Amino acid sequence: MKIAFHGAARTVTGSKHLLTLQSGKKILLDCGLFQGMGKETEVLNGEFGFDARSVDILVLSHAHIDHSGLIPRLVKEGFEGKIFATPATRELGGILLEDSAVIQRDDTKFINKRRAKQGLPPYEPLYDLEDAAKALELFVEVNYDEWTTITEGVELMFTDAGHIIGSAAVHLRISEEGKTRQLTFSGDVGRYNDAILRSPSVFPQADYIILESTYGNKLHDEVHGVADTLLEWIESTCIKKKGKLIIPAFSVGRTQELLYALNQLDLENRLPRVPIYVDSPLSREATEMLKAYPQYFNKRIRKVMEKDDDPFDFPGLKFIKTVDESKYLNELPQPCVIMSASGMADAGRVKHHIMNNIGDQKNTILLVGYCEPRSLGGRLANGAAQVKIFGEMYDVKAEVGQMRSMSAHGDYEDLCQFLACQDPSKVKTLFLVHGEYDVQQDFAHRLMRKGFKEVVIPEMHYQTKLEG
Repeated sequence: MKIAFHGAARTVTGSKHLLTLQSGKKILLDCGLFQGMGKETEVLNGEFGFDARSVDILVLSHAHIDHSGLIPRLVKEGFEGKIFATPATRELGGILLEDSAVIQRDDTKFINKRRAKQGLPPYEPLYDLEDAAKALELFVEVNYDEWTTITEGVELMFTDAGHIIGSAAVHLRISEEGKTRQLTFSGDVGRYNDAILRSPSVFPQADYIILESTYGNKLHDEVHGVADTLLEWIESTCIKKKGKLIIPAFSVGRTQELLYALNQLDLENRLPRVPIYVDSPLSREATEMLKAYPQYFNKRIRKVMEKDDDPFDFPGLKFIKTVDESKYLNELPQPCVIMSASGMADAGRVKHHIMNNIGDQKNTILLVGYCEPRSLGGRLANGAAQVKIFGEMYDVKAEVGQMRSMSAHGDYEDLCQFLACQDPSKVKTLFLVHGEYDVQQDFAHRLMRKGFKEVVIPEMHYQTKLEG
């Protein structure tokens, strides 16, 4: 059995890991879109590193676009196998992949207008709505904590990863040549004190582990609560400066956590009477879908729901639907809060909001999650005085803030707790993916001190044989 890493290798996006069994069958773990990689992004998304037609099975850990966003492209290039996912991931994946196709269509149209003026050839989107629809027909639902045969000699089990609704750690029990080995792929590991979701589950002993490492050398700051910090930003921007607070937020997970925090402020009569807009049709759909899976909520939010049947809604909140409504927000003279996707600010409606508000010092751009350093959000976080948006340079006059305590990814203590159910001496190799290389190096040393014998940080397209 061999494994090759074709994404999220010494970087945090584009999750894509390919298993080749002794029989020649190929199982792909995730098929994610690269995001925020600057000029490399287009090239990386244009080439898988393998023939899509050769893949027999796809197992999807969760619906986030950096794990699922190239599935329609895979189908477009000839993949015809089954896609195994949890029921919530299948439902959420349908929403996200359709939205991704729409964003590509709209952004490509906007960019190509400017390219035409410059005499440059047009961009082509990676896939369209028809490709996304074909991909969704291939999904097969598998519940948590049930071993399911997905092909001869291979059983699959999902366990709750606590990252977003439906997110799973993937466990494969592979029998070949008289031996049975277990490989675990963490997907993205959530936090053990998440505001909304249950904690990650324990899982059976693995021979090989593929582990995400986004925050492998960091601890999240828990000193100041999300609600209190958010209130401070609203008061400083909207009340004192009379400006707009622009919050790039992923439609799934981060937006709901923000809405939950704002609802808490409202219940405590501390939320200023400032209009709050969620400018993302996807966020509205994802929020409604989240409410359909209360069994995945933690005890704390279920207790809140005994008194408040909708912990994601409050007076003054408005979901924006149409493009015209979105454009109108930029013409509003009064202070307001605008939450919009994407979280790294590299695509979607939030990119337009930043473009239209970055030049006014009254306004604030508040980053509330991880941003790849080369993304628009990453460049703003690193203090850039000028940024390029849709091919044009803009001076950064708006204040740029960060809420470092917000993340759906576990920090290194969460990741170590995730591994606590394992006997390190029985793990032959632990592969670190989905992280920046310097972070992964620090985390690898920490893991080896905990007894893991071999910790490998694969580079892009690295391939190795899994022995024993």
